[in-house]
Amino acid sequence: MLSIVVIFMTAVTVSPKFQVVIPKNIRESMGIYAGQKVQILTYQNRIELIPLKPMKEMRGSLKGIMTDVQRDDDRI
Repeated sequence: MLSIVVIFMTAVTVSPKFQVVIPKNIRESMGIYAGQKVQILTYQNRIELIPLKPMKEMRGSLKGIMTDVQRDDDRI
């Protein structure tokens, strides 16, 4: 399976209220909309924003997942 990764690197300015604007091309590519919640975390001197999706949008996202994983006896 071929997957294509597109990386956007854009500089943004932090406002006096410590706010940043997510550039339009990134918002559109990630499907981020006004009022949407995002999770924020720091990792190795980086700040990462992870868009949170409503549970209704997650329905069916695990279809086809392999469920026959070998488990330890105490994990059944």
